[in-house]
Order: sequence, then C-alpha cells, then structure tokens
Amino acid sequence: MNDLHIQGVTIDWDKIERGSYLREIEAIKGLDYLEFHKNITIFVGENGSGKSTLLEAIAVNYGFNPEGGTKNYSFSTYDSHSELCDAIRLSKGYKKPGWGYFLRAESFYNVASAEEAYSREGGTAPQHFHEHSHGESFLQLAQTNFKGDGVYLLDEPEAALSPQRQLTLLIEIVNCAREDSQFIIVTHSPILLGIPGAEILSFDEGRIHPIEYEDTDSYQITKLFVENREQLLKRLLSE
Repeated sequence: MNDLHIQGVTIDWDKIERGSYLREIEAIKGLDYLEFHKNITIFVGENGSGKSTLLEAIAVNYGFNPEGGTKNYSFSTYDSHSELCDAIRLSKGYKKPGWGYFLRAESFYNVASAEEAYSREGGTAPQHFHEHSHGESFLQLAQTNFKGDGVYLLDEPEAALSPQRQLTLLIEIVNCAREDSQFIIVTHSPILLGIPGAEILSFDEGRIHPIEYEDTDSYQITKLFVENREQLLKRLLSE
C-alpha cells in the first residue's frame, strides 16, 4: 500500500452486464486491479482504448459529477457515463483530501455555466469563464482550483490549450503535486506526458502497462513529424 489518496482500482465484473460494450474494450476487460504508485499518473493510448472510460468511472465513483466540477456540482445536461462507475471499488488512503476537481475538456462549457449559477446562489464572485477564450478560461479554472492536498482528475486538458499554455498547466500540476496532491490525467500531449516523475500507463496492446515517455506514440510521432516534416508529408500525401 502507499499514502496516495486514491491507491488503486478494483473492478467487479459480476456487476457489468454480459452484453456491455465494456467487455469489448481490450485494455479494460482483463483488468481486475490497477494500483497507482505515484502522485501523478498519466493514461495514454489510441482513441477508443478505454482511457477516458476508466477515468470517468473513477471520478463518478469518487463522488464527482460526471460532466466535471467539484463534488458539490450536481448538474446534468446529458447522462452518458457508463456502468463501470458502479462496478469499481477505489482503495483510498487513510487521509481525506482537502479539495478535488474533475476537469474534462469536452464538457467544460457546461461546467463553466454551472459555476456561474452556483456562484450566484452562494453569493460568491463568479469567475466569468464565458467572458474569456476557451483556453484562457480553462487554464483560469485550473489555476483557481488546483491546491495542495487534493485529488484532480483531468481528461484531455490539452484540447483547450496552446503549447505555451500546456507548459503553464504542467508547472501548475507539478507545483500542486509537490504539496501532496494526486493527479490522474488522460492526455495525448507530448508536453504533458513529459511531466517529470509521472508514471505513464499505456492502454495500447490490449492491456494497461507502464511505458517510458520516449516509447509513447505521442512522442514518437511528434518527433518524427518535427524532424522529417517535408519527407513525411510528401510520402503521406502521395499515397
């Protein structure tokens, strides 16, 4: 065992219907227990490999709203989360975190709208996320909510951010993790994948397994493109 807030995930497959699509996801269908070893864990893999599905299940089981936000957010615009959240059990540390946030790029607009409503109801100053660009408001939300001793689940945060802003987010994550916060992140970004000391778990090859930064497709393809752009495009576009 370790001293992380979320130490691991167990899946009870008896709680998942026989015909469920979850049983067709190669990386997940053979999974009984997944242990986290570091306070920054990154899920990487091809589209459809199960990364976001597992992250969402962890978030909902932990008490977060499926579309994102803190544990206090309870709105719903579209009920799309899978039954996996009811079939998993989280192994939690002895210490309760002081804060937490589930941040996902695809439903950020809904979270920003909910934040405005909750602020008015609670009599606090709203952040006015809709008055800024998507990237600016996304980063502002992260900077406002990332604190020490917390749990943060991030689903493809790079989707809203320029490379420069991804570096800013990387700094925020590292500094927050140094203050005993835990992050589980789904990303394709070679920048965020480069977070020092993070454990990278690949969902490719039909199983969840540790992988080195330089062995990820995100790194290798980006490196190939940057170093051989003209030759690569010439070959691809001529096929």
